[in-house]
Amino acid sequence: MLPLWIALQFLSSLPIRLPGMPEPEQLGRSLLFYPLVGLLFGVILWALNLALSGAPLLLHAALLLTVWVLLSGALHLDGLADSADAWLGGFGDRERTLTIMKDPRSGPIAVVTLVLVLLLKFAALLALIEQQQGLALVIVPLLGRAALLGLFLATPYVRAGGLGQALADHLPRKAGWWVLGLSALGCVLIAGFGAVVALMISVGVFVWLRQVMMRRLGGATGDTAGALLELLEMMVLVGLVLV
Repeated sequence: MLPLWIALQFLSSLPIRLPGMPEPEQLGRSLLFYPLVGLLFGVILWALNLALSGAPLLLHAALLLTVWVLLSGALHLDGLADSADAWLGGFGDRERTLTIMKDPRSGPIAVVTLVLVLLLKFAALLALIEQQQGLALVIVPLLGRAALLGLFLATPYVRAGGLGQALADHLPRKAGWWVLGLSALGCVLIAGFGAVVALMISVGVFVWLRQVMMRRLGGATGDTAGALLELLEMMVLVGLVLV
């Protein structure tokens, strides 16, 4: 069960403490549990949605979004901010883009990007509450974290050394594809037709953003992985409202 605890410690703000530094093989295997962490987040959000039934709609949606962000400790939003700054400031240059991503400071484009993504998530959550599509709260976090697994399976990792390289080098690839398939099946069993729509949107967003990463960087980084998750979740939520 150590890989699961590694995944929970890395992806969540839950009080998980590991007994020591994991072996690289355990780090790689932890990727297989990313969709399960997403499912856990989804169940928490779904239960909170039920508990808030009858609350004012704006407050209801705001609390759901707040808990959603807090569950991950804003980890992926940080990656989105760094990626936004780097993509604009990199002027198409690979090395400049990678350098800017390392800068902990956030520029105006990062702030604007975060505000727009969170605003769209909030508006979509508000609409989903009104439409009583509570099961979307279960599958969207699952799809977002399954996309991280898919990114490491299908895309080179471009920063040598560090946690991301260990994840990429020691990921059991065959098992990873099986986990992705089971994740897709689980979404359909949970949400039916809505899950089919969500899967189609997820695949489209994933392919598009992966191509963007490949053209600029020749692969992915931890920051671009976070950006992928946040943008994919936002677009799936919006898509489910509009379909």
